[in-house]
Amino acid sequence: MSTIWELDFYSRPILDEKQKKLWEVLVCESPLDTRHPPESLFRYAQYCPSTQVNSVWLRNALEEAMAKSQATPKKIRFFRRQMNNMITKACKELGIDAQPSRRTFALHSWLQERMQEVYPTHPNYQPSNTPSVQFETQPPQPLPDALIGQQWAFVTLEASAFEEMHEWEIGFGEAFPLGMLKLTPKTRISGIVLYSPRAVPMAGWMSGIEPAFIKFYAAPQARLLLESGGTDSWILVKRLDVAGQTEAASFEEAKQKAKGVHFLAIQSSPEAEDFAGFWLLQELQMA
Repeated sequence: MSTIWELDFYSRPILDEKQKKLWEVLVCESPLDTRHPPESLFRYAQYCPSTQVNSVWLRNALEEAMAKSQATPKKIRFFRRQMNNMITKACKELGIDAQPSRRTFALHSWLQERMQEVYPTHPNYQPSNTPSVQFETQPPQPLPDALIGQQWAFVTLEASAFEEMHEWEIGFGEAFPLGMLKLTPKTRISGIVLYSPRAVPMAGWMSGIEPAFIKFYAAPQARLLLESGGTDSWILVKRLDVAGQTEAASFEEAKQKAKGVHFLAIQSSPEAEDFAGFWLLQELQMA
């Protein structure tokens, strides 16, 4: 299985000796299934003086990270669009594909941990509540006609069920260990299953767009949108009736109780036992 990294290169709530914001690069390995405990995943952190913030410094940091991990990632995901040029340039010089993505779940968890436990211990810590990430998503687009599911359904599973996910028959997909978020085994994880005779090509297409999260919007038209990649948005279910809206509201409530975790599955029919596609998702509140 190819290695994927997640990267953040940005200023931190810490001042250097010249009272300038200290920058930091964080690199961590993306967990691709539920068996990888967080502590087994590669992590790399290095502070950067504000006077050296450029693609050359970042490229050198990535070279050091690769030397320490003894691996070269196939792809590096990053969520800060304002750092696109610098990150893309550094990665291109190393022959690595850099991709804007909201599928940076391990990185987000680690960054939250450092915000709470690491940066406040620094003598020049300067707390800030100003969000540094704003996602300007594209207007939602309809799914390709050939990939629209003929049926769909809301489904709920307990978190403990995903411990055996690696044994399920899944064509395309990606997951992460729920222990990373400290969810209890009894936590209810909500999801949506799409049914289509073209399940395999649908799952292949979904894999290419990197699903991030599903969200229910009650107005101006009750529908379900799938957010993917860095800014893309797709109409998953165009119109919900009253019963569907009630289920969708319950879906959103379950997401909140599960720290934003939910899932998207694709099957050929309700009777199928295998999955053409299955993705664990998480709606993140980035800062």
